Amino acid sequence: MTHIIAEPCKGVKDAACVEVCPVDCIHTNESAEMYYIHPDECIDCGACVAVCPVEAIYPEEDLPENWKSYIQVNADFFK
Repeated sequence: MTHIIAEPCKGVKDAACVEVCPVDCIHTNESAEMYYIHPDECIDCGACVAVCPVEAIYPEEDLPENWKSYIQVNADFFK
């Protein structure tokens, strides 16, 4: 299982999650509105969850129903 970054990150792009990730699986680029977690690189440690200032990061199985589309949004960023 992986972690997912959802809608609250849009427009915020606080890098606290990137700084604590032990496997550097959280990425963005200049044109992106938010950060994304690479689903194949995430080791499911949860370090990013506690430091997110907007509570945008969830274990995939705990992602609120209204943000389920972000599972694909995160995966698509890496295609």
